[in-house]
Amino acid sequence: MVFAIDIGNTNIVIGCFEDKKIIFTERLSTKKTATALEYAISFKNVLELYGIDLNKIEGSIISSVVPEITTIVNNAIAKITNKDSVIVGPGVKTGLSIKVDNPAQLGSDLVVGAVAALAEYSAPMVVIDFGTATTLTVINSKKDLLGGMILPGVRLSLKSLSSGTSQLPEIGLEPPKKFIGTNTVDCMKSGILYSTAYGIDGFIENIEKELGEKITVVATGGLAKAIVPLCKSKITVDDELLLKGLMDIYNKNK
Repeated sequence: MVFAIDIGNTNIVIGCFEDKKIIFTERLSTKKTATALEYAISFKNVLELYGIDLNKIEGSIISSVVPEITTIVNNAIAKITNKDSVIVGPGVKTGLSIKVDNPAQLGSDLVVGAVAALAEYSAPMVVIDFGTATTLTVINSKKDLLGGMILPGVRLSLKSLSSGTSQLPEIGLEPPKKFIGTNTVDCMKSGILYSTAYGIDGFIENIEKELGEKITVVATGGLAKAIVPLCKSKITVDDELLLKGLMDIYNKNK
């Protein structure tokens, strides 16, 4: 059994897989001030919650876009498993053909998502991750990772809207009852959710125009289920995409 961790700016996605089967996935808050011991306790509690025997964990793999806590999390895993982790980055086999200007600058989360999407879906494609930032990763029919787009995530945009104005409150992100809001909260929900959804539709349309062919679209991330139903494009939501990618990369680097 392998312990997999994807460290994002807002959440840490953790899970276990065995024989190409994902056992569970959960989300924890990313805390930049937490110590290795605090993370170790959190991980141990989740594993025990799912009845995972720590002695059966043969290894672990980490993907991280928060460099300042990568080593801390690695040390936390070592405390509970007595093993170092594979850390996705330079020198780790991914099988990807990366055509961006500087491959070393490509976020490990984008690499992991692309690896998983290529293993399960057909290229050409775009992989959308609705995280703290919303990212789109474009892969052509030759399975080359060409690049993509990065834009502020939904919660980041909402936080900016609330903090930058005097009368707009912080709100949740449940879909509004109707498109035209009739109160401040529903107006904000409609504005932030539909602008993101229609923006995604526009990106997809222009990616297809530039590639000259139809594409497969796969989405993941904590807010994918809130945004995708509002899009007009056909988009498959895959909550386990990053863990599938970590599983694939771990197996390539055994």
